Amino acid sequence: MAGAAPILETRDLTIRFGGHVAVDGVSCAFERGTLTAIVGPNGAGKTTYFNLISGQLRASAGAVLLKGAPITRLAAPARARLGLGRAFQLTNLFPNLNVLENVRLAVQARAGTGLDFLSMAARRRDLAARAEACLARVRLAERAHASAAALSHGDQRKLEVAILLALEPDIFMFDEPTAGMSVDEVPVILDLIEAIKREGDKTVLLVEHKMDVVRRLADRVIVLHNGALVADGEPAAVVASPIVQEAYLGIRTAP
Repeated sequence: MAGAAPILETRDLTIRFGGHVAVDGVSCAFERGTLTAIVGPNGAGKTTYFNLISGQLRASAGAVLLKGAPITRLAAPARARLGLGRAFQLTNLFPNLNVLENVRLAVQARAGTGLDFLSMAARRRDLAARAEACLARVRLAERAHASAAALSHGDQRKLEVAILLALEPDIFMFDEPTAGMSVDEVPVILDLIEAIKREGDKTVLLVEHKMDVVRRLADRVIVLHNGALVADGEPAAVVASPIVQEAYLGIRTAP
């Protein structure tokens, strides 16, 4: 619809830790159905920016808007209920539950049926089926009854993505989703993110260091450096820009 508000927007978003400005007045709008990669050198503020959007950190100044409404003062769980889904750089699981139980809790939370998964499992087979379908998408169906704590790091990352799928968010936020994965495991996650993008009605934000992944998946690239937004545009143009060549890739361009 012409003139419709972006699904997600940050306006002059800023956070200070003492005298250090970790995110410095970042204004950026994200449209429905797009995949934006957020890149920059270590310490650029990428994960901190993610934490401000998803509610893990409280902004010092500025605003976050979801579907045109301010959510800056909302805690992370409230933002999740409104459709903002976040997968972390470090896995965030229930280690004492098995793989299926982790995902089933997310399915039940999405359905609003409560978190008593033992009694609920007996009464609502459809919820378990949805959880199993999410596990199948990340190729963990055969590990459904394994303890989450017993999974390899790569499988734990896949489980976290399955939990995110179960929550059915409007916005998927992935913070280096393939970090620590073996070469054989990476395609599973990249194919899944590509499939989410193809659905056309989901918005994906992706923090990623690997430029081959960025080129494959992104419609748009934004670059953070020293907490500030320094470049924004199509992947080829952004990666070729002098400021990115120097700030991100360490290549000094001729004056």
